[in-house]
Amino acid sequence: MTNPTAPEQQPLSWNALRDLSEQKGLLAKQLFAVISTPTAGFGPITANLDPHLAYQAKLEEEGVMFAAGPLSSTDGSRWDGAGLFVYRAPSLAAAIALAEQDPMHASGARSFEVRAWMLNEGSLSVRVRYSRGDLHLE
Repeated sequence: MTNPTAPEQQPLSWNALRDLSEQKGLLAKQLFAVISTPTAGFGPITANLDPHLAYQAKLEEEGVMFAAGPLSSTDGSRWDGAGLFVYRAPSLAAAIALAEQDPMHASGARSFEVRAWMLNEGSLSVRVRYSRGDLHLE
């Protein structure tokens, strides 16, 4: 239940949220999340998978791709062809342009939504074993 005497809270602007995150000592790293959704069933997804993966690898090589991978169905039992990508881009418009060039989207196999995403918390651990010459991400 809301307090009838409390002043109404307004949403923060994105810049105000970034400033607040920085004031609280959080990372406040702006990235862009792309939610990619099938438009015409699974057939067009498989038909465009190889060029899509090549495009993703190109973005990774260029330092644009922060993370990417498939999304499961809402019950976690299958893959219906949806994906999530996180880009390093200078602006929302630049992130949209990157998503438009993805063969999945350019072919119409998937539609997409791009949103600014602020990385504030989390961790990444890397273990390198010199004697074996391998690397392990945790």
